[in-house]
Order: sequence, then C-alpha cells, then structure tokens
Amino acid sequence: MTGQPQVSFDTGPGRYRHLRLEIDAPLARIVLAVDEAGGLVPGYDLKLNSYDLGVDIELYDAVQRLRFEHPEVRAVVLTGGLDRVFCAGANIRMLAQSSHAWKVNFCKFTNETRNAIEDATLHSGQTYLAAVNGTAAGGGYELALACDRIILVDDGSTAVSLPEVPLLGVLPGTGGLTRLTDKRGVRKDLADVFATRSEGVRGATAVAWGLVDEVAPPSRFEETVRRRALEAAARSARPADAAPVPLPPLDPDGYAYGTVTAEPEGDRVTITVRGPEEGDDGWLLRMTRELDDLILRLRTHEPARGTWVIRTEGDIDAVLAAEPAGDAWPYGEIRHYLKRTLKRLDVTSRSLIALIEPGSCFAGPLLELALACDRQYMLDDPDEPPAVRLSPANFGAYPMANGLSRLASRFLADPAKVARLEKEAGRRIGPAEALELGLVTFAPDDLDWDDEVRLALEERAALSPDALTGMEASHRFAGPETMETKIFGRLAAWQNWIFIRPNASGPEGALRRYGTGRRPVYDRERT
Repeated sequence: MTGQPQVSFDTGPGRYRHLRLEIDAPLARIVLAVDEAGGLVPGYDLKLNSYDLGVDIELYDAVQRLRFEHPEVRAVVLTGGLDRVFCAGANIRMLAQSSHAWKVNFCKFTNETRNAIEDATLHSGQTYLAAVNGTAAGGGYELALACDRIILVDDGSTAVSLPEVPLLGVLPGTGGLTRLTDKRGVRKDLADVFATRSEGVRGATAVAWGLVDEVAPPSRFEETVRRRALEAAARSARPADAAPVPLPPLDPDGYAYGTVTAEPEGDRVTITVRGPEEGDDGWLLRMTRELDDLILRLRTHEPARGTWVIRTEGDIDAVLAAEPAGDAWPYGEIRHYLKRTLKRLDVTSRSLIALIEPGSCFAGPLLELALACDRQYMLDDPDEPPAVRLSPANFGAYPMANGLSRLASRFLADPAKVARLEKEAGRRIGPAEALELGLVTFAPDDLDWDDEVRLALEERAALSPDALTGMEASHRFAGPETMETKIFGRLAAWQNWIFIRPNASGPEGALRRYGTGRRPVYDRERT
C-alpha cells in the first residue's frame, strides 16, 4: 500500500459489514459473508470470503462481545455464509500491494484474534466449533484450526488446504504450521505433504490425517454441527443467568482516552495510564479496553516511534482495591482480557521503558505494565519516594505466552526469589528496596534522574530498530516454549524475513505473480 489508511479498531454488530452474529442460546453463530467491495483500501476485491484487516477487526470484536455481552452463550459455531465457501484466507492482492510493515502487523493481529478464540474456549466456557461448509484455504483453514472442533462437509469436492508454500512462496502466517503439529498432533511427514499440496485434502483422508475431527454429508451437515455444539455447551460451566457486561463504543480524542493517554513526540511515545478514583468499579475493564485499542492504533499508525515510555498516575491503594479476586463473573473475564492485552504488549515490536516516579501507581495489574517493559527506572526521591506494590495476581493471574508469570520469567534462574517476593505482596516497596529485590533496573536519585533517563532514551533511539526488535523478542520470552511462543517467535520471524525476499515479494515473486498465469521466478540459493 502506498499510504496507510487510518484504521479504527472500535466497531460493533450494528456496524459489521462482513459477518453476522446470530444468538440462539446456548449457541451462537459467527457467519462469514464478506462484502467483496468492502476492502479497507482500494485495489482489491474480497472474493470468496477472503479477508483483510477490516474483516478481522470485526471478527475480533465479535469474539470479545460474545465473552462479555452474552454470558448465556456456551458454544460458538464459526461458518461460511457464501455458497460452497467457508473462507479463502487472507486476500492475496491485498498482501501483494501492502507494505512490509502492514503485512507483518496484519499477520500479528490475525494471530492474536485466533489466540483469543482459543482463550475463549479454554477459559470462558465458550467452545468454538468450525463448520467448514465449503472451501477452507490458507488463513481460512487457519481460522478453523483455532476452533476446538472442525466438522467438514463431505460433498466430494470441499477440501482444507494450506497452499501458501506452493502457490505464494510464503508461510501460513496465522499459526497454521504450528497448530498442525502442536495442537492437532499431525505427523510431520503428513504435515509436510499437506503444506505442499495446493489442492488440499478432503473427506475421510482429512479425518485420518487429523486435519479435521469429522465429516458429514450435506444432508446431515447442519444437524451434525448443531449436535456437536449442544454437546459442547452442555459441558460448559459458564453462568448463563449472569448479567451481560456491555462494551460501549470507545470515543478517544486522538490518542486521549478516559484512563489512558499517548503523546507521540520525536522518536518515542509517552503512554500514561491513570488509576481509578475511589469506588470506581468499572475502571479495570475501561482501562483494559482503552489500552488494548491504543496499542493497536500505535502499532498501526506510529511505526517510526520505536520507544514507548510507560507511566502511571493515581492512588496506588485504589489500584489494588480495583483488582478482582477469583473468577466470579465478570471478574474472571476481565482478568483474562487484561491478560490478553498485556500479551499484545509483549509481542509489540517497540522498546518499552517504564518510569516510576512520585505519583505513580504501579501496583497489581499496573505493575504488570512495568514488568512487561524491557527496563524499569524508579526515581529515588528522598522527599517524595515512589513505591510499587505486588499483589497475589502478579504471581500467575496474567501469564505470558510462555505460560509463566512475568516475575517467573524475570527470575527464571532463581524460582526461590519469586517465592520470597510472594511474601512481600500488599506492602509498599520503595526505590532502594525495589532495586535490591530486582523489581526495577535502575533507581537514580533526583540529581541524576533527568540525565539518566534522557541518555537511556537517546541511546535506544541510536540503535538499529531491526536489531532491537530481534533482541527484545528474544529476551522477553525466557523459559519454556509453547505453541503461542512458536507462532510469535519462530513463525513470525521466518514470515517477516520471507516477506522481504524477492522469491515472495519481488517483481517476479510468487505473491506478485499469483493469478496472472505467469510462474514465479525463484532464486534457488538457500540461506
């Protein structure tokens, strides 16, 4: 794309253009019926239920609304609304004309949306089932892979496929390769055949290889899907009689929200999160929604501002009082949303620097913001020393993609240190002690603070953005690998590299020549 469009990530069912959300408690249906003429920018048609960022924004919103606004829904069927089409995946012409940064951020967002679907199945009692009623290619099959169960129509022609390698010279960018082996347990030799067979696999073979869970003929397809969905709903412990939690439209003024503000300046953005007023029961959900939206908008619209400086303002005691305990509705749902938002911050390719100053409120859920940063600077002011406060939730309520808390990742070599820190939960920890406990990187005094922070930010800006992105991603996910870290680490890194190679994106590359009838020209050297 020659110019990036201004993108809003805030939508709702009344504004959907590409899908329908149908509620028939205890079931819901997300029906993909993509408007061909509804591309986010000119230059391509969204044929065959292919998608761009605009389609996926609606899907992400639907998943969120089902979790909060529909406690009565216990199973969700994802299906196609066009004749003989489930979803043809990411729109190829959109990818071919997009900038490198746009392609990478698009893949990152689609991965986060698929992870949110899996998280809803795992933690919200809303099991997702894919009713593959037609072509499911590339990202379309990856969408099905995010569901807990895949039911394929057995009509003699409908297949599932990952044709990116043979047709486009790229990888299935939404976790397809990893979910085949790590989630569905497909043998690596069969996965190899499948990912290089552009026509895909259908019927009984798809079941035998583990690509889908079952097939059903057209005459019994809807009946089979509904039966499986009702079986899943019956296993859910979701509180069907709970009150819905509405998600009203966000209405920021530029980058200024009610609880979160971002100020772009030069090569950085300063993000300030304000804590709650006393008795503000809705603060944590509002703050999480606003922070989530802000992260997405900054990633999309401020790619050259490579450092995010994160600050907080407010009463540290009020922050801890606002943090929910337990999983009772809707507190568990809010906690999982904050967990996903913090994960979005973890995988954002920006340098993250936390400044802990007098008037800061880095406690509990907001302390996670500081722990997510690459460095933490805490002002050792003798007249008005700031403090941080741990809460029990800092020890596992907001796990990273590696399955560990940020404290466990921070002190990977010393698990006993984490156990000792648990005993410090609830009390105020000042600068010198925070430095000694390893909760902050530096604690300059008031004479050195301005110079140390200024030099740190200037030095960061002088380094290679590419090298920083690789370094930060390597450091942030210490410890075990999971399917999620593989998707955002291995897959994202390879895809990032492949996207700039001429074999994919050059004038004679596969992405450029797809659909032209001309074969791509490949550089045969492997590097």
